[in-house]
Amino acid sequence: MSERREFRDLATPEEARSVVEGLDIDPGTETVALADARDRVLAERVDAALDVPGFDRASMDGYAVRARDTFGADEAAPETLDLVGAVHAGERPSVTVESGTAAEISTGAVMPEGADAVVMVERTTETDGGVEIRTAVTPGEHVMLAGADIAAGARALGPGTRLTPREIGLLSALGVDEVPVRSRPRVGIVSTGDELVRPGEELDSGAGQIYDVNSYTLAAGVSDAGGEPVLYPHAGDDFDALEGLLHEAADECDLVMSSGSTSASAVDVVYRVIEERGDLRLHGVAVKPGKPMLVGTVGESAYVGLPGYPVSALTIFRTFVAPVVRDAAGIPEPRTATVAGEMAVDERYAEGRLRYMPVGLVEGSDGRTLVYPVDKGSGATTSLVDADGTVAVEPETDVLAAGDAVEVTLFSPDVRVPTLLGMGEDDPLLSRLLDRIDRPRYLPTGTDDADRRLREGVPDVAVLAGPERPDEPGVELGDWRREWGLVLAPDSEVDELAALVDGDHRFINRDGGSGLRRSFDAALERLADERDAAFADLTGAIDGYDLTAQANESPARKVAAGAADAGLGLRATAETLDLAFVSLGTERVRVRANPDRTEKASVERLRTLLADLQAPTAALSGFDT
Repeated sequence: MSERREFRDLATPEEARSVVEGLDIDPGTETVALADARDRVLAERVDAALDVPGFDRASMDGYAVRARDTFGADEAAPETLDLVGAVHAGERPSVTVESGTAAEISTGAVMPEGADAVVMVERTTETDGGVEIRTAVTPGEHVMLAGADIAAGARALGPGTRLTPREIGLLSALGVDEVPVRSRPRVGIVSTGDELVRPGEELDSGAGQIYDVNSYTLAAGVSDAGGEPVLYPHAGDDFDALEGLLHEAADECDLVMSSGSTSASAVDVVYRVIEERGDLRLHGVAVKPGKPMLVGTVGESAYVGLPGYPVSALTIFRTFVAPVVRDAAGIPEPRTATVAGEMAVDERYAEGRLRYMPVGLVEGSDGRTLVYPVDKGSGATTSLVDADGTVAVEPETDVLAAGDAVEVTLFSPDVRVPTLLGMGEDDPLLSRLLDRIDRPRYLPTGTDDADRRLREGVPDVAVLAGPERPDEPGVELGDWRREWGLVLAPDSEVDELAALVDGDHRFINRDGGSGLRRSFDAALERLADERDAAFADLTGAIDGYDLTAQANESPARKVAAGAADAGLGLRATAETLDLAFVSLGTERVRVRANPDRTEKASVERLRTLLADLQAPTAALSGFDT
């Protein structure tokens, strides 16, 4: 048996940041065409090689004149000048303006010889004898002199300038067709683990396979930081194969990142590759999520090993790696995107590590920003989108109490508080209603959790299902009914609840906090009463009663895959998956609002949608108002 690697002497976040900053990932410079220079960073100063504009030009449509010929002219006493011709933009002037004369001129045209000012056309009138000038102008008025924009020899742009459309415009005006820029650091991305499959490939869930989330998530993060991501085939947990892949990436990239195989596990091999064939400078950092972090070198390339869980990997990348990628690319730190808020609920924590707690935002009744934890664990990919940012919880913190002021570091300056925050039962009709609301967020936490959260004042609305309780919180906005029961394989012999209890059938249940589970348990209690039996005797007779799934369709999909004979679900789900169905009744789905937020525009919008459910329910089998 191989020796288990233990974490010892975890580095502090400050120490880890210092080690990562000490890596050498300078990508050098390159020359790119101006057309490809958007968002690149200048490597050298660019000086103007010519005047811009390169000639004195009119900045108004009107008449080019000698300014002194207009002195004293006004509406009451205009001056009349002889018209000697016209000058249009893009042509060389063929006329000369002498004393007592004027030339018609277009905006952007070269000022003709002798003229030193332009009278705008609105203050003139052409006559048979020439042009009548009704205002006086001074020398240089309505004229952009040569070099007024930028003069030849002047410093146009300095090194380190990020080339946005306005800088591209200036370089175009200078006639520059290619520019020296900082090369983007090439960042090789290797996801490790025998269980990984790339999106688009066939997935064998029965063999424990999962889609590779980190490769694409980290590649997007590298691009945002100004780097050039290079994705490599995922590596299994084989020492020689992984060593070869890491060395290939090191030969081609300035920085290599891997995710997974960095924890203290006997099967992990990354740390051994770095220790034996590179330079391991750090293993483990006192931060949550993301303790299993590696920093070192492979060959001549810098190396950072990230945890395998997506939330942990992205947190460590954003906190420690993205800053050095931006620095190598010459891109400044992005403007800090933070929001001040207050905790909506108590959150206890006593692990002695710096914690970056994922949180969501919701607007309270008085406009305050409330902050609630969104922590499904580092392995939950949906935490990446259900949360708006993180709160740094210091190691010595035991509890963040409801009402405590906190600062949320947003995942992006573009993050906006959702217009509607809902929690509760997952439901196909509800999904259709949410599609008709601008920027809602819905967390399918189940009926019991939504009931509790609404009592705490967290969501705008809670969606509850199953047997009703007399003291349900909030204000009811509307409701509908849905038919539920047993979803079965087409050839199943189960035709009623009693058959499930008495027969030898593999069953998949819903989790205890769901409305469907509460309805199912109520039906079992009625059957137990009819038989004068104990409820526990009936549940014990069902093979799989305690085998639960959290999502609405999950039991039915298990049945469709042949992993179960029966599952708890909706008639609508059974029809969608072409499965048989035994009805056990209907349950009422209630949408209840936070009493302090019934006047929010999004809540009013949902109330309006709930008032007319005839068409939406008709489109779903087993649904009714």
